[in-house]
Formats: sequence, structure tokens, C-alpha cells
Amino acid sequence: MTWTLRKHLAVSLGVTTLLAIEVTTAVAQPAYPSPVAQLRRDTEAIHALGVSGVQARVIAPDGRQSVATSGTADVNTGRPVPSDGYFRMASTSKTLVATVVLQLEAEGRLSLDDTVDHWLPEVVRGNGNDGSRIAIRQLLQHTSGIHDDLPGYTTPDEYYQQRHDVYSPEQLVARAMAHAPDFPPGEGWAYSNTGYVLLGMIIQKATGHPAHQEIEDRILRPLGLDQIRWTGTSPTLPRPHAQAYQLFSPGSRVDVTDQIPVDYDNLSWVTTTRDENRFFRALLDGRLLPARQLAKMKQTVPVSAEVQQLWPGGRYGLGLVERPLSCGGTYWSHEGGDGGYITLNGVTDDGRRSAVVSMSEARGDTPQHMMEQENAASALIDHALCAGG
Repeated sequence: MTWTLRKHLAVSLGVTTLLAIEVTTAVAQPAYPSPVAQLRRDTEAIHALGVSGVQARVIAPDGRQSVATSGTADVNTGRPVPSDGYFRMASTSKTLVATVVLQLEAEGRLSLDDTVDHWLPEVVRGNGNDGSRIAIRQLLQHTSGIHDDLPGYTTPDEYYQQRHDVYSPEQLVARAMAHAPDFPPGEGWAYSNTGYVLLGMIIQKATGHPAHQEIEDRILRPLGLDQIRWTGTSPTLPRPHAQAYQLFSPGSRVDVTDQIPVDYDNLSWVTTTRDENRFFRALLDGRLLPARQLAKMKQTVPVSAEVQQLWPGGRYGLGLVERPLSCGGTYWSHEGGDGGYITLNGVTDDGRRSAVVSMSEARGDTPQHMMEQENAASALIDHALCAGG
């Protein structure tokens, strides 16, 4: 989820397009654009909104990959967007965290019904917060009621002042504890990054290792996902990558590439469209979780009315979002956005067709621009997953 966007909802270059088809695709019926042509159109449509750079990758059931890019990776030099460029994974990494928690449950090392106090005594306390009443399942599903209060920037000055600030998980949780809960545990839905900070702390308590190490050992290495990397407190990304931009106000586009994610313990992940696709395909086709745990992950509840604006018809499972497809059925995803990078993704229920689009600019100057960007990216995912072939 794109948190600059969320704040605005609460209060959120003509460059040649490159299309690279890694394996040839079948010719579509004359009345309709081919999946490849549609992908090109959709990336160009996002760029036409004013988004500086776009890259997208679709993987078909037979493994064929289609890649399209549009715009520029650097508004100063005009260099092209790399089709294999790194970007910050941001909140998409919540699905990584949730997968590890469910693996630990499958191993009998924790229960989704365990309370926060069971693992982190006295951490969730004060102003009506009570860790003895909040279950791990509720942290995973954003039904804990814990108020979200992660630091963030909304102006260029705030970006330059805060971009290298580092916070411990305990400091981030303490910020949330200064607020009363949004609702009693289990009686509502509100996105809470703080809930996932707590999950990272629980993973460390249960395993003796930081959450990022468990993700690397349990998910990335077994699947060979060497393009998903934890960068810790480094403010830079591996090369190649597009520069990330934030449009704070009309005429105020700032390069925000250089920064440390606030929740560096959980959110300092970078990836590529290739490996983000591969992760979601492996998750949904059953390579990462036993059937029982995957079924639990896919048990959903409705999201809030505010988030319904972004995910029409959307429902939230355990670190996984379910959204309807225009061609019928649903798909699974978890978007992410931070530091100018906004990424949407989707995979069909059987894990056989997937798509990822990464945008290297967040148009956060008006709610209308933010919704246009979100809707255009959602349309790309929908078209890619509904395509034949």
C-alpha cells in the first residue's frame, strides 16, 4: 500500500516507450489487442498521466514473459527505464512477513491465536491498548485496532530533514501506544504498519533471528530469488534502478531516491518485477505454505470504506489482498509504495498467471492525481490477468 497516498486520502516528458518481449506470444483475435499490445498501451497510459517512469512484467501460465517500459529513469538525463530495474518493495514485504509467520504456525512454533503479550509482554500498553486482548491473527489482518503512527514526510523540507532518520521497532511501537486504539480488537479494519512491526518482533522472539534473516532463509534462498534483497539502513538501491520521484505539489517534483525506510527492519526490501512475480506465483501455487496455512492466509474480511476507494471490492486476508477481476473471479496481491516507488501486482488463484507494475513516481499533489495513478495501474493488472494465452 502506498502510504503517501493514504495520507492524502485521509486529509497521499515524452520519452520513447520500450517494449521487450522475452518470449514470443500468440497472435490475438483481430477485434482485440494482443496481451503484449495491451501491456504496452497500459504502461504508456500510466506514463501519460505524468508518471516519470513505468516498468511492467507479465508471466503467462506457460512461463512466457512480456515486459514493457515507458518514460524515463531520470528526468535530468532522459535515460530509459530499465526493464529489470530495482525498486523498493515497501508494503509488499508484508506478504513476506505473513508467510514466515504462517510457516512458523505450520511448524507448531506459534499459534495465530497467541496474544501479543504471550510473545512481547507489556509492549502493547497504555491509552487503552492491551496486548493481552490482541491475537497474532489480528495483527496479520489489520483488525487489531492498533493506531498507526509511523513517521513520514509530506513536504520537500520534511523529506530532506527526515530521509536518514533511523528508528528501532520499539520506538515505532511506542509512537502508536501514545494513541488510543482505533477500535476494540476484532471489531473493525484499519491498516496498521505498527501491527507488522510487532510481527517482526514476534518472529525474532520465536526464532532467535531477525525477520529479514528468516525471510532470506525460508523464502528467498530456497526459491533462488536473488533479486529480492534486504538493504537495512542503506539509503541506496542496487543498480540498475530508476530514480524515484515524489510530486508534493504542482511544480514540486523531488528526487526522493536517497532515503532510509522508516521501518527499516521490515520495509528495507528491494526487488525487481521478475522476482516479485516469482514470489507471488510460488506462494499461490503452494510452494511456500502447506494447504492449511495457505487457506488461512486467504480467509478475508472487507477493508475500510477509505481503502475501498483504492481497492474497489477489495478484501484483506493474512498479509494478502483479494480483488475482483473484470473477467470474473478474483486475484491476489499486495501493493507497496514508499519513497516515490509505487508497485501493484497480482496473481491468479492458481498461481499460473501474474503481473507486476512498478512506477518510479508518486503523484501525491492531489487526491485526483493519486486516484488516477492507482486506477491506471489497477487496470494494467486486471488486463494482464484476464488476457488469454
